[in-house]
Amino acid sequence: MSVGIGISDDGLAHVTLRRGDAGNAINLEMAQGLLDAALACERADTRAVLLTGEGKSFCVGGDLREFSELSGEALEKHLIAVTDALHEALRVFARIDAPMVAAVQGAVAGAGIGLAASADVTLAAHGASFTAAYTGIGYSPDAGVTWFLPRLAGPKRALDLLLTNRRVPAEEASRIGLVTRTVAPELLADEAARTAEALRRGPTAALGVTRRLVATGLISDLGPHLDREARALATAATSAEGGEGVAAFLGKRPPEFPRAVPKR
Repeated sequence: MSVGIGISDDGLAHVTLRRGDAGNAINLEMAQGLLDAALACERADTRAVLLTGEGKSFCVGGDLREFSELSGEALEKHLIAVTDALHEALRVFARIDAPMVAAVQGAVAGAGIGLAASADVTLAAHGASFTAAYTGIGYSPDAGVTWFLPRLAGPKRALDLLLTNRRVPAEEASRIGLVTRTVAPELLADEAARTAEALRRGPTAALGVTRRLVATGLISDLGPHLDREARALATAATSAEGGEGVAAFLGKRPPEFPRAVPKR
């Protein structure tokens, strides 16, 4: 299997890209595997997702070797099948409550940037680098890259990266908002696991609402967004999570947020 998925009893999902010998290039099998993993997270009592890639590189983008074996209508249909599966995976991960942590190393290119940018917390190892690459081979972007990059780095920087295909080192990626922070390569796995575990222990429903409020806030007028915030806060305050959070704060103890009912 090109994508591994494991969900622990306590609700931590570990999604692993498993084509390390090919730079975790996304072929049709991997795109479908990512969708299967996303749907498994949605069905399960998932409280946080940790996304990693095996090998030297996180993800170098689409599998050009696979694509080059086709042409014309066959290639068009194949690419639509790949992007349909990949994009639906991104939609599912975005709509579930569980926040995602991505641990990124080595080369990140093309759709790999979309995967890294889609995470709520993206940790990059020193030495990682980001290259859009699409227009360098005459392609246009996919994997939400033209949606994420302008929102994270601004439209001018996004166009710089997308049109020039220049290599962006991890430290610059952190400065422009493409990644959350950089860590030493030997600490990447432990730091990502620690971050995911901290989110797993959090109030999952409140985290999910917060994720969606941030996303909609970027495309909403202030007035309607304030209304959404008010309704969401009232719902959260009257929930079991809100009750436990306040009780723990007043009792000066760590909260033990209840688990959600699994979706079937």
